[in-house]
Amino acid sequence: MHVLRHTYASVLLDAGENIKALSLYLGHADPGFTLRVYTHLLPTSEDRTRRAIDTAFGHGPTDPDGLATA
Repeated sequence: MHVLRHTYASVLLDAGENIKALSLYLGHADPGFTLRVYTHLLPTSEDRTRRAIDTAFGHGPTDPDGLATA
């Protein structure tokens, strides 16, 4: 059951769900607790941030090295 719960949290965080919502979904009383437990799952946020800025400035998608793919 623990692995399923961890997978659930991992998938939601990777999809961009915020910590406060995830905390609610997991039944945690404090989003800070959720962040402390699952913070190691957030390294892809740099990629999401880069894509969001590229999109905002009208640039096409990039590959993981930052090179344009289109």
